[in-house]
Amino acid sequence: MTLRYQTLPVTPFQQNCSLLWCDETNEAALIDPGGELPRLLAAVAERGLTLKAIWLTHAHIDHAGGAGQLAREHSLPIVGPHPGDQFWIDGLPQQSAMFGFPAAEGFKPTRWLADGDTVTLGRETLQVRHCPGHTPGHVVFHAPQIQRCFVGDVLFAGSIGRTDFPGGDHATLIASITQRLWPMGDETVFIPGHGPESSFGRERRSNPHVLGT
Repeated sequence: MTLRYQTLPVTPFQQNCSLLWCDETNEAALIDPGGELPRLLAAVAERGLTLKAIWLTHAHIDHAGGAGQLAREHSLPIVGPHPGDQFWIDGLPQQSAMFGFPAAEGFKPTRWLADGDTVTLGRETLQVRHCPGHTPGHVVFHAPQIQRCFVGDVLFAGSIGRTDFPGGDHATLIASITQRLWPMGDETVFIPGHGPESSFGRERRSNPHVLGT
């Protein structure tokens, strides 16, 4: 097993930024660097890793607020999300003001993602699934080789993503969970955008929002 990760909660929203790396090459990516960039970069340095990319599940401020600055200062590509989140990226400065975050830099993703795409890190490949509902352009990163999925704000331990923001839709979110996540298998552990890890099987059995799906 050469793919490893560390969860680093950042911002006042305690958003789970994930530091993901390939053990064989020490190449790393940060998934959803919402803020606290010095702390994230310290974690990269502490493990002797080489940061190669920023991956975004979606463009809400607590997930994408640090992406523009990090990309500019370290010449990193921003990969994701899906183009459906363009309007959220355009609105990052307004989002930062609204929620009291440091001013967020705008950016243009180096590469948009679509359902069925793959992303690579060192010698490892992850699968991309488009999972709209929380935001129109939300994607998740599935690493079947370690039975993990980085799901952003689609699903949480005991809950699901909010759908009352612009572009959100409850029926679409439930369809994303049942049609995109559940087929990954009950044993797959997911890393949500907030809170503790869980497994798809546990949520299918106990999460009141998706019981019976």
